[in-house]
Amino acid sequence: MAEPALREPAVATHPPSPPTAAPARRHRGRRGGSLGSRIGLYALLVVIALVYIYPFLVQVSTSFKTESEAAADPLSLIPQTWSFAAYDRLFAHSDFPLWFANSAIVTICVTLGRVFFVSLAGYALARLHFRGRGVIFALVVAVMAVPTVVLLIPKFLVLNQLGLYDSYSGMILPLLVDAAGVFIMKNFFESIPVSVEEQARIDGAGSFRIFWSVVLPMARPALITIVILSFQGSWNELAHFIVSTQSPALTTLTKGVAGLASGQLSQGSQYPLKLAAALLMTIPVAVLFFIFQRRIMNTSEGAVKE
Repeated sequence: MAEPALREPAVATHPPSPPTAAPARRHRGRRGGSLGSRIGLYALLVVIALVYIYPFLVQVSTSFKTESEAAADPLSLIPQTWSFAAYDRLFAHSDFPLWFANSAIVTICVTLGRVFFVSLAGYALARLHFRGRGVIFALVVAVMAVPTVVLLIPKFLVLNQLGLYDSYSGMILPLLVDAAGVFIMKNFFESIPVSVEEQARIDGAGSFRIFWSVVLPMARPALITIVILSFQGSWNELAHFIVSTQSPALTTLTKGVAGLASGQLSQGSQYPLKLAAALLMTIPVAVLFFIFQRRIMNTSEGAVKE
């Protein structure tokens, strides 16, 4: 008789146990903590933004107040009585239009000249090999460390000796070159691949042609940065104009607004008048920055095939 086949012992099978909820709870805890920290960070940023924006809002609202309201409640953001007397007085009964015109002339000339000269100097220090290049760059960096106030008296003596004192030339020429601008342009030109210039040189282009037609268009972000810094610096310049001019016909906005702050045109607080002048002085720089802010030192334009 055939023996019955042996059966393997049955193995009890149990349904898989459901996964524990601890990892899910830990994940939700981490997500909740991350959300809480993000909310706290945004709240902190809002507070910091309000700290910076609130004085500007006070400036705008006070410029539309009356003298009495501005003196009684200078920190309110909504004027009880809207008044344009401060702006009417600035344009009709002061030299504010002349100050604005002088600042515009000086700023435009300085911005265009500085962009051209600092880009030339930066390209020479970045690409041209000549004796003493390292020493010159070290001197440029050293000039950045010298306080501006230290140079005021030597600047006055030089301008007076050269016959440039109290003239547009004396206001513009000393501001045409800036050490920080040379430093920025040199570093940016060094980031552009040399192969771009080598190809242009093979085609017969000279050093200036390579700089003007090939390298300079690729440095547009750095140029926009220099434009903004130059415009803002020359528009808000005060110390240089104090030592370079004395004629009322050459008064700039910074000197004129500083005079208003010291009590020109009348007695009293003059809060609406002063803040209206400061607001009008702020508008050109703010507009220029908001137009070009996305292009500041973004990246070099163009591509190189290796």
